[in-house]
Amino acid sequence: MTELKPVTEANTAQAVKAKPAMPDAQTVTEVKHYTDRLFSFKMTRPASMRFRSGEFVMIGLMGDPHPETGKQKPLLRAYSIASPSWDEELEFYSIKVPDGPLTSKLQHIKVGDDVILRPKPVGTLVHDALLPGKRIWFFATGTGFAPFASLLREPQTYEDYDEIIITHTCREAGELTYGADLIEGLKSDELLNEVIGDGFWKKIKYYPTTTREESPKMGRITDLMRSGEAFEDLGVPPLNAETDRAMICGNLAFNLELKDMFEEYGLQEGANSDPKHYVVEKAFLD
Repeated sequence: MTELKPVTEANTAQAVKAKPAMPDAQTVTEVKHYTDRLFSFKMTRPASMRFRSGEFVMIGLMGDPHPETGKQKPLLRAYSIASPSWDEELEFYSIKVPDGPLTSKLQHIKVGDDVILRPKPVGTLVHDALLPGKRIWFFATGTGFAPFASLLREPQTYEDYDEIIITHTCREAGELTYGADLIEGLKSDELLNEVIGDGFWKKIKYYPTTTREESPKMGRITDLMRSGEAFEDLGVPPLNAETDRAMICGNLAFNLELKDMFEEYGLQEGANSDPKHYVVEKAFLD
């Protein structure tokens, strides 16, 4: 973990040996592959870029040359920023799609490669879009964990809430590795323990589940909530508008199902301009 300090030209210039060849390009500084479907990577951050933890940006690569004109167009996609707002680098967590226009290329990036970044962050998964509460829930499927990787390392999360519950539902156990490693790493992060408070991570309740491969907890989080099993396991009551706030980042069907459930609990959807009880990241499709 890097030091909590303002981003400067000196911070970002260390990994940049030459001027980017592409407009808005940043340099890859780290790549990690978790499964044959998932990987993460880090890249330099423009000194002028500011964002709120939980937001997303457009990133991508140049497409193949046009067969007739030879011209190339950028292939861009919305990616949640997995690093917190104070970090010197930008981190992203991505799926690999063999025939995907962008991810079929992006999965092969290496340290030193350039990635296009359009540094205009937006998004709904931010603290400003929620009313004050006692407990916050982060609901994720697959790479939808990314914005919560940012928020779990954001000091404001622990200032605003007494309890943080993160649920992560994936098909296979290996797909939980990124999130599990990040949460485990918080325990030994000396900087965050000093800045937020020693043992801040004890506020987190992590609830990973799988739907295909056998694991300690099987099932879709929505089913486990309906049966009451999830609340019993976590030792908390069902969501209610007085105490609970929530953020959702998953596939479309998951988002819609949770939205319907939240309405049943009496929670209302919020926005940056109208804070309420829960928010959904509409830009994400797992």
